[in-house]
Amino acid sequence: MEDEPLVDAYEAGSRSAAPPVDAATGTALRFLAASIGARSVVEVGTGCGASGIWLLRGMAPGGILTTVDTNAAYQDYARSAFARAGFGPGRARLIRGAALEVLPRLTDGGYDLVFVDADTVSYPLYLDEALRLLRPGGMVVFNAVMVSSSEPDGPLRAPDPRETAVRDVIRRVREEEEFVPLLLPVGEGLLAAIR
Repeated sequence: MEDEPLVDAYEAGSRSAAPPVDAATGTALRFLAASIGARSVVEVGTGCGASGIWLLRGMAPGGILTTVDTNAAYQDYARSAFARAGFGPGRARLIRGAALEVLPRLTDGGYDLVFVDADTVSYPLYLDEALRLLRPGGMVVFNAVMVSSSEPDGPLRAPDPRETAVRDVIRRVREEEEFVPLLLPVGEGLLAAIR
């Protein structure tokens, strides 16, 4: 990768407790945002800004990324990474706080895409919020959905809470008629669903 702002974001993220999405996942995020002409995107889990740069690069000109994280240091780094990548301060709105407290304050039906890369156990709750936030035809994308163990569930192995949460989200987007789902085997797995 010969992209200095992204390289810096990846290096900072690799040293943090919030590792960045890999380049293949980032490319997929850019594509997904561009495919729907996203003008308004919510990101749950800012990290050091790598995924935000990918999303901004796929969004329509003038689009606004709203990104939520509890860690102020990550958001400060992401803000500077966005600026180094050429995105002015009006292109990204960084909100510090717990996503499940922040998301209910965002506008119903006001977003084209919601990207979730945060606490996996809360994925079902993030799906509920995404449904409220997305406009018709909007897209929700979950990262790290290929977390299941290769060993079958049984008396000697019960799924951990992360696996249970991811399975619940996958089942819901597969079974509910309001979704058009797609599982992308990139990185740790992306689950995208158009509403």
